[in-house]
Amino acid sequence: MITKQNKLLAHAVFLRLNAIGIAWIIVSMASGSTASAAAIAVSVTDQSGNSVPDAVIYATPRSGNIPRPLRPASIAQIEKQFTPKVTVVQTGASINFPNRDSVRHHVYSFSPAKSFEIKLYVGSPPEPVVFDKPGDVVLGCNIHDNMYAFVYVVNTPFFAKTDASGNAIIDGLPAGEFDFAIWHFAQSAPAPARPIRLRSDERLSTKISISLKTTGIGIDSQGKK
Repeated sequence: MITKQNKLLAHAVFLRLNAIGIAWIIVSMASGSTASAAAIAVSVTDQSGNSVPDAVIYATPRSGNIPRPLRPASIAQIEKQFTPKVTVVQTGASINFPNRDSVRHHVYSFSPAKSFEIKLYVGSPPEPVVFDKPGDVVLGCNIHDNMYAFVYVVNTPFFAKTDASGNAIIDGLPAGEFDFAIWHFAQSAPAPARPIRLRSDERLSTKISISLKTTGIGIDSQGKK
């Protein structure tokens, strides 16, 4: 015979099991959203301990096919300056150069990784520029010598740029082995890449100190740093 007490007990057990089931679903959904992706969090400082903005960090897979979800970029000319000052793209990506000033600009680069020019213009050029070789590209304006910017082209879609506090995160990384590297336009000497191995759910945090030049930052008449 089922008593009122037994009914209440059965109802309580059902509610507890139901609550456990709901909690499990929520945890599974949260885990499932991140279980297949790793991340690298980096904090960059200079030789004096100051935060370094605009440093490029990137992780290149050591084996397998590199995915190619090419992300286009844009570098505007605003108040006779390039904005942003540093841009990072994957090899094969395109960059548009809209001129938002009322004066004309003549954008160019003589860098080995990409040599091009967009002659005097206002508004947006009819076609973007495709950056099809890895390496650093120095940009200038043939009319305004104080204008310069940098593009860093990498052979991987896994990259990021440090913010004003010197911090950056590369997320969405698959498990595996990578060559991890850093680049900055004012770096005194290139920093060698270091091998790293990531698990599918790993978040690697690291601090990096780089030595920066204090003078001679810019470009000369040949478009070189």
